[in-house]
Amino acid sequence: MEIIDGRLTAEKIKNNLATEISELKKTTGRIPGLVTILVGENPASQVYVKMKNKACAKIGMHSEQLNLPKEISENELLEIIEKYNRDDNFNGILVQLPLPDHINEDKIIESISKDKDVDGFHPVSVGNLVIGKDTFYPCTPYGIFYLLKEYGIDTKGKHVVVVGRSNIVGKPIANIMLQKKEGANAIVTVCHSAAPDLKLFTRQADILIAAIGRANFITNDMVKDGVVVIDVGINRINDSSSAKGYKIVGDVDFDEVSKKASYITPVPGGVGPMTIAMLLQNTFKAFKRVVK
Repeated sequence: MEIIDGRLTAEKIKNNLATEISELKKTTGRIPGLVTILVGENPASQVYVKMKNKACAKIGMHSEQLNLPKEISENELLEIIEKYNRDDNFNGILVQLPLPDHINEDKIIESISKDKDVDGFHPVSVGNLVIGKDTFYPCTPYGIFYLLKEYGIDTKGKHVVVVGRSNIVGKPIANIMLQKKEGANAIVTVCHSAAPDLKLFTRQADILIAAIGRANFITNDMVKDGVVVIDVGINRINDSSSAKGYKIVGDVDFDEVSKKASYITPVPGGVGPMTIAMLLQNTFKAFKRVVK
């Protein structure tokens, strides 16, 4: 069994980006820019946004964090996004989700310029993904795709089983793995809560991607020997032995499933670090589209 190290891979990506940004700054006098927009004071969102801006600073990418009150109106937020759509100093716009209930998330996502949609959530980006055109992949699925390629895991004709059908992970990674390209070209099954016997599908998986948000849900008896396991889950469970009183675990029972797996991502340290790395990669891609 080999551990798929997302932290190490993410650091390689960030180091490469830092080098490329430095070189482009010398030749063009410009660097990529990312604005992160946070509405309200959701603690988890605050942590995520802080991590994203810290990562930008580390690689020499300009970033701006805009903190807005939760009472802001939808129209006011739309006006702010439009301002950044027109600002050439910013190549990526990220509105941290979730948003307050009075703001329509779909409307906000659709208002972001498709050329600055570094989260990969805009309907145009999603449509291009499905039909196989060049686009911004959503960051977590992009990270999964990258890890499989980085570790040389054969995907052609393999049975990829995705547990979870969210618009953020499940659906996009299924569509990515279907593409007729290197690192994909797989047979894909998407499972969800309506499956009468989930084990019937998960036991067939050559590559199992768990993205359901339920702690230790995938157990040893649900996988076959030699399976490649990608655990997207981040769940907090009580742990009296920890100083914090809790620990972070994935959707997969790592201790038991790892006994059967050929490759497996840990939690934390697997897919999580890749999400931010791919956000930076997407922002750099947006920058390269306008700056040669």
